[in-house]
Amino acid sequence: MNGVNRYRTIWISDIHLGTRGCQAEFLLDFLKHNESEHLYLVGDIVDGWRLRRSWYWAQTHNDVIQKILRKARKGTKVIYVPGNHDEALRGYFGVVLGGIQVLEHHFHETADGRRLLVLHGDMFDGVVKYARWLALLGDWAYNLCLSLNRWFNFARRRLGYPYWSLSAYLKNKVKNAVEYVSNYEEAVAAEARKRGADGVICGHIHKAEMRMIDGILYCNDGDWVESCTALVEHPTGRLEIIHWAEEQKSTLFEAAE
Repeated sequence: MNGVNRYRTIWISDIHLGTRGCQAEFLLDFLKHNESEHLYLVGDIVDGWRLRRSWYWAQTHNDVIQKILRKARKGTKVIYVPGNHDEALRGYFGVVLGGIQVLEHHFHETADGRRLLVLHGDMFDGVVKYARWLALLGDWAYNLCLSLNRWFNFARRRLGYPYWSLSAYLKNKVKNAVEYVSNYEEAVAAEARKRGADGVICGHIHKAEMRMIDGILYCNDGDWVESCTALVEHPTGRLEIIHWAEEQKSTLFEAAE
């Protein structure tokens, strides 16, 4: 792809640097071809949970950090709202690190005047909030599924088929998972309403979505593990979900080989 897209705002989350499932190459390509006045890192940028268990850090993961820091140095206003996997940064609310401001949450005003609450969203996940051991078990199972997903897509590419997320498909087909996602979205939207916002932007559940829930605009920017998605604001204030891997008509994992 040639040229650079210029947006007023970009939101990305759930990159999970420090894991083998992180699609750092795709994110680097996205950051190279997309600029913005504001860049929000909406949590789970670095996966501290995984790094504490076993160390994995590819050069591309370091390149992502450097690319974001470079954007901050060149004038992009970067705000980091930590999630549960990078919760260690929650001890630094209000601090500016390398030109990046760390905040618990933030209210973003769009170009067309809408007030949007920006937060990671894990506090509305009952499993994370009330049963951390179960969340850790789920994290292990999820990473196992991503590993299977990697080999599954390796075989698909050898057969000439494009990328298709087995993990996302399974998650969307399991009744309890679908119900969980719906409950989560409604809870986050309710919080935005409680705080007098017009909408909410979050991450956490790795499911890009933009829809109205009882008069509140619910936006989830997705992830860079399964779907490679971001939420962007155009100069007019219009919001859009970008499916980067799909738009490039590329196959995930190809660059990692």
